[in-house]
Amino acid sequence: MVGQEQSSKGIFLSIDWVTILLYVILIVWGWFSVCGACYDYNNPDLFSWETNSGKQIVWGGTSLVLAAILMLIEKRFYDTAAYVIYGAMMFLLLITIFIAPDTKGSRSWLPIGGSVKIQPAEFAKFAVALALGKLMDKYGFTIRKTKDIGIAIALIILPMLLIIAQKETGSALVYFAFFLMLYREGMTGSLLFTGFACVVYFVVGMKFSEDYIANMPVSIGEFTVLLLAMIFTIGMVWVYCKNLFAVKLMAYICFGGTLLAMIFSLYVIPFNVCYVMLVLCILMIGYIVGLAFYTRLVRYSLIALFAIGSTAFYYITDTLFEHLGDHQRIRIEVLLGMKDDPRGAGYNVNQAKIAIGSGGLFGKGFLNGTQTKLRYVPEQHTDFIFCTVGEEEGFIGSAGVLIVYLFFIWRLIAVAERQTDTMGRVYGYCVLCIFLFHLFINVGMVLGLTPVIGIPLPFFSYGGSSLWGFTLLLFIFLRMDAERNLKQR
Repeated sequence: MVGQEQSSKGIFLSIDWVTILLYVILIVWGWFSVCGACYDYNNPDLFSWETNSGKQIVWGGTSLVLAAILMLIEKRFYDTAAYVIYGAMMFLLLITIFIAPDTKGSRSWLPIGGSVKIQPAEFAKFAVALALGKLMDKYGFTIRKTKDIGIAIALIILPMLLIIAQKETGSALVYFAFFLMLYREGMTGSLLFTGFACVVYFVVGMKFSEDYIANMPVSIGEFTVLLLAMIFTIGMVWVYCKNLFAVKLMAYICFGGTLLAMIFSLYVIPFNVCYVMLVLCILMIGYIVGLAFYTRLVRYSLIALFAIGSTAFYYITDTLFEHLGDHQRIRIEVLLGMKDDPRGAGYNVNQAKIAIGSGGLFGKGFLNGTQTKLRYVPEQHTDFIFCTVGEEEGFIGSAGVLIVYLFFIWRLIAVAERQTDTMGRVYGYCVLCIFLFHLFINVGMVLGLTPVIGIPLPFFSYGGSSLWGFTLLLFIFLRMDAERNLKQR
């Protein structure tokens, strides 16, 4: 009994109270924002269960209770049960597809009585983080092995597929944040660069697909994507293989051939230069494959795969883009500036910008936001909660919120870096990446900088599932860190 009391006292002293303080500040600040977004002059009681602000108090209070319980559970429990927890959450995600009622076009919310619903996708994040931590803490694991990295990626992809099957694409995209953790743990930067290249290809290809080079029947989007594919591929041969002769040869043929084709099209017979560029890309890929067989270097094979994917990416995404739902396609077109739809797909973002801009430097004051009170911004208490902060608290309040988040993210980095075992560090970076992804996408979405994919702002957006999910993620990590301090003693 005395040993347990000493252990509890040791845990209490070892807790990272700075992170907990930031957590409480964000929850309280978030509650005031929910009040501003949901306040109804016909029902002014902020603490009534009938109001969203009253319910958010309950979610916040139960989150604090959940946090206290999590601090009592030893790390060895998570180490032992990580895969069991992961399997249970995947099963819950699976059955949700079939038993959840249709809610705004998705089947992702499970009713648990009355008006209360939970979203399993929010709770699956900590399960994936635990499973990744357990896997990467295994003796002999190395992220450089194809088998090991394949298993890690499979652990991430499975919940994404199940959540997409629930028609919750936005929630599924959050799981891409785990790849940032893999990069921190030693995953080659070429994979991260490949993801970056895909984004560039998509944005440039889609945005300029209908624009043409002067006096030539050549799409600027298609031409630029193929040119970038050449540049990126040749650059990778230089960076990863250091073959200067191959770099010069491919550069002369690809860029010289493209330039000659453009001159011929401009002054002799107008034609689509991209056909020639496709042939040049195929020749470049064939040459790299030949180098792979001649030198027996795997790097050449991987670069050839990158080149093949880069060359085909524009044509594949163009086809897939046409098969997206109308609302998804229009949202992307509005974001890229291809269309202006202020009363349709762009309505939410435009109204959010108006609300934030109307707040000025110091804001209109608590409960005095006109845009939010008149309900101009849809989902202003959930996905677009940041516009309430901007309107009521102005630039100063918005900057203050972001500064608190900055300290919170910085603290998570510091705590993750001081872990003495792989599981604690991996889990910590999973938590960090999830919070960072939510923050960047949500705020960017409200400001019109990122697509509208419908994910909550941590501790601010209304809802019990997101608040409990973030609390689970954070306090399991804080318990792991507290035990690290005990071991050092």
